Amino acid sequence: MKIKNLPPLADRMRPRSLEDFFGQEKIVGAGKLLRQAIDSDNVPPLIFWGPPGSGKTTLAYIIAQATKSDFVQMSAVTSGVADLRQVIIRAEQNKKIDKRTILFIDEIHRWNKAQQDALLPHVEKGTIVLIGATTENPSFEVRGALLSRSRVLVLEQLDTNHIKKIIERALADKEKGLGKLKLKIPSAVKDLISQFSNGDARVALNVLEYASSLSLDISVDVIKEAFQKSHLLYDKDGEEHYNIISALHKSLRGSDANAALYWLARMLEAGEDPLYVARRLVRFASEDIGLANSRALEQAVSAYQACAFIGLPECNVILAQVVVYLAKCKKSNDLYVAYGQAAQDVKKYGNLSVPLHIRNAPTKLMKELGYGQDYKYSPDYNYKESQEYFPKELKGRKYLAD
Repeated sequence: MKIKNLPPLADRMRPRSLEDFFGQEKIVGAGKLLRQAIDSDNVPPLIFWGPPGSGKTTLAYIIAQATKSDFVQMSAVTSGVADLRQVIIRAEQNKKIDKRTILFIDEIHRWNKAQQDALLPHVEKGTIVLIGATTENPSFEVRGALLSRSRVLVLEQLDTNHIKKIIERALADKEKGLGKLKLKIPSAVKDLISQFSNGDARVALNVLEYASSLSLDISVDVIKEAFQKSHLLYDKDGEEHYNIISALHKSLRGSDANAALYWLARMLEAGEDPLYVARRLVRFASEDIGLANSRALEQAVSAYQACAFIGLPECNVILAQVVVYLAKCKKSNDLYVAYGQAAQDVKKYGNLSVPLHIRNAPTKLMKELGYGQDYKYSPDYNYKESQEYFPKELKGRKYLAD
């Protein structure tokens, strides 16, 4: 049942033209700037920012094909400046025959400052047309000098309709796809693959190919087995995603370190972004622990920074450490409740006037109008002065216990 001696289905089904490219209508649809640049053969340096499987590599390849450019692909994880030098030599040779070179660098955020700086002169001179791809915010991960010379385009996660179209294309194609196998796959099963693929076309096609090796009659059970072989069933944007992060949060709040570790593992082993988990832990540190242990926030922020430094899989133990720490901390939601009460007063009373005595008075006119008048400078009173800091409508308001 398995088609042998062929590249993976996801590679075989990679679109070769915009007509076969599903999704990203906001950037390649009719009349959009990138579409116009491709049609006019005037593509600028680009940075594609988007989630895995959204089509970054495919779109770069399509651009090269449409503009009849030499397409060179590099991974920032496994390549460096020495590899770049070889590409530049190739690009300079192409330039002599009036052929453009598109250099596609996957995971460009993995290159360090020196490596990214090495690109600059070649981008500026037009020796290469750079197309970088990243799953991380380029504002933080790509050098400003390189970013300023490039146009950043945001690719969105593919929706279930896009994934379903990709599946159906693979099932129908008798040359590169699975058409020759004559698979039996109900519409409901296609929907299941689309839902569990989390907008990642590669995942959908990998699961489909694995399922076809198990049976020609592809049922829900076959698909579930295929997913379990490739990754745990976990929809990062669906209900289960929110159920599991809720379970982690509530386990921490209930001081159950063991359960919290389990839910953490459920997310990380399914491929959840560790920085998403770390951000939730930072929030938890203030919302549910707060002043009961002010070091909880320090621990959570440090964990976030460490995860940003080293990524998965190495950062899993870092998140485990902070999860256990937060679970075992004394809990208090006083800050959470107090801020909520203050926010309610803001909504109820609107823009109340700042009392004159605590207003800033940088000009003579402001002083003449009474700004800052009768303000008691706290250090002069050994921080024991008595004065009102609230607007008069909220005089004496208490959000926190003394």
